[in-house]
Amino acid sequence: AFLHYKEAILGPRYELSVAVVSPAKMRAINRQYRKLDKPTDVLAFPLSKTQGEVFLCLPETKKEAKKFDRGYENFLSFLFIHACVHLLGYDHGTKMEKMEKKWRKKFNI
Repeated sequence: AFLHYKEAILGPRYELSVAVVSPAKMRAINRQYRKLDKPTDVLAFPLSKTQGEVFLCLPETKKEAKKFDRGYENFLSFLFIHACVHLLGYDHGTKMEKMEKKWRKKFNI
């Protein structure tokens, strides 16, 4: 499913690396790039207009899915779409939410 989402949102030529990391690794990445000393569920880093990286921390995604009372696979899909929209250049806010809603509706997420 992730490949399907990636191709639809970012395009077939976009090179995307997806890494599943431990809470300790995610905490280190979050601390280095966002100055937040805690793990998070997902981080996305654009490397260029056609390349990016997504880091997922599964223990954090499981906690967040429960917190928001969502099915785990559904929530993972939501987070991946969220990351892809960040890679398009959107920051948190109304425009990003509209873009996420568009893709979630398309994929029934």
